Amino acid sequence: MKSKKFISTAKDVINLEIKALQKLKKNINNSFNDAVVNISKCSSKVILCGVGKSGLIASKIAATLASVGTPSFYLSASEASHGDLGMISKKDVLILISNSGETSELKNIIQFANRNKILLIGMVSKKDSILYKASDIKLLIPKVIEAGGIVPTSSTTAQLALGDALAIASMKNKNFGKLEFKKLHPAGSLGKQLKTVEDIMITGNKIPFVDENLKMNKALKILSQKKLGILIVRNRKKIIQGIITDGQVRRFSEKKLSFQSLPVKKIMTKKPVCIDKNELAAKALAIMNSKKITSLIVNNKKKPLVAIGVIHVHTILKSNIS
Repeated sequence: MKSKKFISTAKDVINLEIKALQKLKKNINNSFNDAVVNISKCSSKVILCGVGKSGLIASKIAATLASVGTPSFYLSASEASHGDLGMISKKDVLILISNSGETSELKNIIQFANRNKILLIGMVSKKDSILYKASDIKLLIPKVIEAGGIVPTSSTTAQLALGDALAIASMKNKNFGKLEFKKLHPAGSLGKQLKTVEDIMITGNKIPFVDENLKMNKALKILSQKKLGILIVRNRKKIIQGIITDGQVRRFSEKKLSFQSLPVKKIMTKKPVCIDKNELAAKALAIMNSKKITSLIVNNKKKPLVAIGVIHVHTILKSNIS
């Protein structure tokens, strides 16, 4: 077979799956809304189950839901009939996925759910199937043409897309944002990019605080000791008044101006750039780059005039954040 024929086959498969997704898009109705509301308000677990290729899709959807704040897991259909039905409680939401809706392995699970009044969401393609009729919420996937005629391809693509849509809609309904997402993804490159300013800021005695009335000759010693290239100027009430950078000091020195006997408030730059502790560290880096500075004062939106830390460009880069 020539390579051109392989390319043609690939395009045919993709076109069939695109058509399946287009049909699915047109088929979304209020049942989807009902499913999202019930998944979002579930006080226990969302359990997904399927057989064969649908089982693999169920496993992936469970993982996606869990990653966006909905406790979920995949239940093996075959193991369910041998004791694992005990994993399902009355407060759970059960999602069964089957193209035909007649898979024998699912029948015991359907009966168990109906008998115990467990909310059952059926993701199925046939209206006259056992699963469709038994489901409390029916998510009908339109009949599609499988690539190759018999292999589950277009149908599983539609199942996966519908599962992703449920996960994202539930995430938005629960206002699951970046901070919550970061807590569930602490490792890897994604976790690094989701680090907040609070995660890597400099705190405590390492913060170069100086009183606004301190003389510059003493302030310079603190600037040298703290090694951050800045001094955060505060008043007696610990309120931020300004900032002094080593660049400012260098410029005064180059002009041979006598400034060491002056109070720091005469030298400082007022209204320094600050960032909230809950902002992403990547945003802090972007601000530094745009303003051509190396540090930001960290505050809390509830108390914007109180410095709680410092974030330095070197700290960000050491964390492999870009």
